[in-house]
Amino acid sequence: MTAIDVRPTPDAEAVAAAVAAALRTIDANLAAFGDRYPGDTTIRGRYRPRDGNVGWTTSFWPGVLWLASSLTGEARYSDAAAAHVPSFASRIAGKVDVDTHDLGFLYTLSCVVPWERLGDQVARAAAVDAAAHLVTRVLPAAGIIQAWGDLGDPRQQGRTIIDSLMNTPLLFWAGYSDIAQRHVAQLRDHILRPDDTTFHTFYWDPATGAPLRGETEQGDSDESCWARGQAWGIYGFALNHRHTGDPTFLAAARRCADRFLAHLPADGVPYWDLVFGDGSGEERDSSAAAIAVCGLLELGDPRYREAALRILGSLMDDYADPASDALLAHGVYDKPKGVGVDEGNLWGDYFYLEALTRVTLPDWNDPW
Repeated sequence: MTAIDVRPTPDAEAVAAAVAAALRTIDANLAAFGDRYPGDTTIRGRYRPRDGNVGWTTSFWPGVLWLASSLTGEARYSDAAAAHVPSFASRIAGKVDVDTHDLGFLYTLSCVVPWERLGDQVARAAAVDAAAHLVTRVLPAAGIIQAWGDLGDPRQQGRTIIDSLMNTPLLFWAGYSDIAQRHVAQLRDHILRPDDTTFHTFYWDPATGAPLRGETEQGDSDESCWARGQAWGIYGFALNHRHTGDPTFLAAARRCADRFLAHLPADGVPYWDLVFGDGSGEERDSSAAAIAVCGLLELGDPRYREAALRILGSLMDDYADPASDALLAHGVYDKPKGVGVDEGNLWGDYFYLEALTRVTLPDWNDPW
């Protein structure tokens, strides 16, 4: 038995208090940023405004606002979230910083949600265009979606990353199910290692489709297990199982979950790479914990739900810092490059609030 097994799960009153605290921070950020976007991460605990709608994380801000709308029923949150649709429509129409697989993150939260909740036709058209552009990143021989950069870039050619499991829901929504399912199957077979850890990135030969090698970009080493990547594996494989019914995707999600849970420190929040444990002096990644909570809840098994609630309780008690304007402090973006280390970040905020929403509203329909 581990410490996470004996940690008490949060009760409804504690969850309600955490939601109220998150909403106070969201209100302050809404007043501060208006129609602008916070940066990827805080800097010394505070977000700075970003220069326009660029990068892979901007959609997490309207995503948070949609969650706040679901939690409260208040139109001011949905109005503020929907006000970002023109920016995302303009971004895909002008092909501004769209050479990335993260179009799934960007357009599921920013445009699929307002289409499904409000019938926003501009949002729907933008999401359809984003999915079509994402399909242009498929390398047919390998059956994978190239992660980053120009398709002819020799450093990026043939590379995909585990985060991509969260980008395929946009393809399922837009009707590109065969493409999405083949991509996920390749990750199941190659990015998930025999010991149930995951590579961050994996390369295929773009001409022949032959699998080549796994590497890391943000983990400690090519052989270690980047914590956030393992969390993406839990949630991403689980979501792709929901879309396809493929039992091997569910098995992959469970393998990722079991390995993740077996390597947690005493408080249930992982260090930024699972190679590290208590006493290592390394930083935690609270965002990995928040993503994992959502994935464990998605799996639905009582054992995973109990683990998810205990991790969530730790985040609520010790990582939601009222002195920061992030909902969740003590995250890590990219430790090897020294970016966003021991800071809040937009995706951590989103998945923390999604976890609270899942627990507060059992019948809530997630956007994925």
